[in-house]
Amino acid sequence: MLRNGWFGALLGLLLTGCEEPIKPVETFAGFAQGTSYHISYWSPQVLEGKQIEAEVEKVFADLDKTLSNYRPDSVIEQFNANSSTSGQQVGEEIVELVKIAQTVGQASRGCYDLTIKPLFDLWGFNGDELHIPDDAALQAAMANVGMDKVRVVDASHLAKKLPDVRVDLSSIAQGYSVEKISKALEGIGIENYLVEIGGELRAHGSKPDGKAWRIAVEKPLPGEQKMHKVVTLPKELPMSVMTSGTYRHYFDVKGHRYSHILDARDGRPVSHDLVAVSVFNENPTIADAWSTALLCLGQEAGMKIADAEKLQVMFIQQQGSEFVESKTRALTMSTQVVIN
Repeated sequence: MLRNGWFGALLGLLLTGCEEPIKPVETFAGFAQGTSYHISYWSPQVLEGKQIEAEVEKVFADLDKTLSNYRPDSVIEQFNANSSTSGQQVGEEIVELVKIAQTVGQASRGCYDLTIKPLFDLWGFNGDELHIPDDAALQAAMANVGMDKVRVVDASHLAKKLPDVRVDLSSIAQGYSVEKISKALEGIGIENYLVEIGGELRAHGSKPDGKAWRIAVEKPLPGEQKMHKVVTLPKELPMSVMTSGTYRHYFDVKGHRYSHILDARDGRPVSHDLVAVSVFNENPTIADAWSTALLCLGQEAGMKIADAEKLQVMFIQQQGSEFVESKTRALTMSTQVVIN
């Protein structure tokens, strides 16, 4: 993901041009979902800024009550805590997210999976303290992992096939949150905006002077904040940029790095040299799921599947002290996204 503080500072730089804008870009920021968010927008209409901020805060509050894996009273955590294998009402939002995850999970050959919550707990990533499990503990946790163990009953109900199956929405919820905030702004009448949550973002329209929105993708270096690329986004259609990386949340033990990206096929942290994946897509929810899935797969398998799915993706591998960048055919041929 993009570094939050760095993104905020750099976003301000990219929004400021040499020419005086016809109308100023309005901005506000805050904290939600355990991270920061930044909203930039403008409108030819006269809008009440406090009303817009209140609407965004309401959307965040509703999302938190539905999707958060960190509050026991959320809808998804009530589903996780219930050992029943009968259908449970979770609402249309969660069902749709599970459907998207099932599609991406199948395309990724099972590498991407929302039911890996027991593995996050086992390895200590949720508690931020590494525990290297033995094979017996790992196999016990793996017994409850697999998207085939969650069944869509209907538009608002899910059912577990095993009592201890638990779902973690973190790999898709932030993208969905970007989508919901974007729709809220459009509902108010704002057609020109840039929404960023924890480095995940979506832009629509242009800046007041007619120029395209520009954002930065940072160099995937632990503990450092350096710009890797500047991306100019299209003005004619909405575009999301979702970046997943192995270089932010990890543990180093005796010279071995344990990434928080877990391969659901064997229950272990990925160990390849792919350190960052940026997916460009109109739909931020789909882009968020794919960024994690492709990072899980690694460069060779990820590129093959991304090309087959006609996804616009930038991969960054770390080979020694060098970073090697590669792009899918769809991104290379794109006239919508310009990367410098």
